Amino acid sequence: MTKEKIDPRVVGAVLATGLMSLSGVIVETAMNITFPTLMDQFQVTTGTVQWMTTLYLLIVACIVPVSSYLKRRFKLKQLFVVANLLFITGLVIDACATSFSWLLAGRAIQGFGTGIALPLMFNIILEQVPLSRIGMMTGVGTLITAIGPAIGPTYGGVLVTHLNWRYIFWILLPFLIVSFFVGIKTIRQVSPTQAEHFDFWSMLGVIVTFAGLIFGFSSLSDQPFLSWSVGGAMALGLVGLIFFVRRSQHQAQPLIHLQALANPAFAWHLLAFFLLQITALGLSFVLPNYLQLVDHQSAFIAGLVVLPGAVIGAAFSPIGGHILDRFGAKRPILLGLGLVVVMLLIMTVGAKDLSAWAILGLYVGYMIGVGSSFGNIMTDGLKQLSATLKADGNALMNAMQQFAGAMGTAIVSAMIAASQAGNAGSTAVKTATGSQWALWVLTIAGLGALLSMLIALKRNQH
Repeated sequence: MTKEKIDPRVVGAVLATGLMSLSGVIVETAMNITFPTLMDQFQVTTGTVQWMTTLYLLIVACIVPVSSYLKRRFKLKQLFVVANLLFITGLVIDACATSFSWLLAGRAIQGFGTGIALPLMFNIILEQVPLSRIGMMTGVGTLITAIGPAIGPTYGGVLVTHLNWRYIFWILLPFLIVSFFVGIKTIRQVSPTQAEHFDFWSMLGVIVTFAGLIFGFSSLSDQPFLSWSVGGAMALGLVGLIFFVRRSQHQAQPLIHLQALANPAFAWHLLAFFLLQITALGLSFVLPNYLQLVDHQSAFIAGLVVLPGAVIGAAFSPIGGHILDRFGAKRPILLGLGLVVVMLLIMTVGAKDLSAWAILGLYVGYMIGVGSSFGNIMTDGLKQLSATLKADGNALMNAMQQFAGAMGTAIVSAMIAASQAGNAGSTAVKTATGSQWALWVLTIAGLGALLSMLIALKRNQH
């Protein structure tokens, strides 16, 4: 059977939107490497510095649910231009920041840009790529964002060691400018826009939900669970979620159509996607800090150790998508998730004494598993939905991806910070202990993703 061709302009549009998402992930993972440096320069704790990642992911998670509304209301090119200019503004603010507060402000603005750009890329793929090539092209889209963890730690480590952390932002500016002009040239409109009421109350519900839950998880590092900062914030987040769901059910034009969640096959895919992302972002926080604080490696070496795994894992995204297009979803997803669980379990058991070489090998295996399964879970999950619900399903998956990243980072940083605050042992010993606690949580999340997909594949409708 001859494969349908993909319009080169679609490839260019995916590249342009993907470059913004890539830049966001590069900054996120590069800054993980710089956390010890930033803690020293700005005199902040582990629990505070992780807001560089958490705040960014929180804002992206709040903006992404609006993406299906934005796609219906505005032209793709208009959304792209706004997203690109926001990201460039955030980069410049961060590059010039004189305080930790300004760093957070810049990351927040970047979050608004990425929140618009990330679902835009996958909406273009879903709408403009032939059905027989969607698996491979979604793999390419996932590859674009997956390259970030491959490049980020090494990129950040080199700049921190040999130049200055501010160059992390300056060097990305030319790529955003290239993205801008490629997008202007290639992004096209294939479906009409329509005037639609924007439900600000539903948006408020989304903000309260994510802000409450993420703030609660993030405060675990220095506050007891039964405190306003943790339990109170989480309770507020749950109230926001209940309000949003109930309001969406009674709106003729909701921000996001939650009927997608009534599809059991899609719902189980979404849960697996969420849990796998928790492991990915959680691990990207644990390993660089472990290498520096436990193994006493430099920021450069810490970045170099995770580079091979991230590169190989990223390369497996389009390969896994091609396997899905030819043989179906079961093989690449279940084999990939099985590998993820095994690698996480080995890391966890040996967490008190992991050498740099052991981390390198285990992370390669873990990332091959992620590359084989991550994009395919999204592709196969969206295939379970009707054409009218695909944009909403895409919004849900991207929102949960960002929320899971923020939640994963917050939980593992809280566990490591709690261990570091203990009285017994050196910083290295306490960090190793906290890392082992965190890795147990990530292993359980990985196992949950595997079990969720076993159920999802039995319920598949296509």
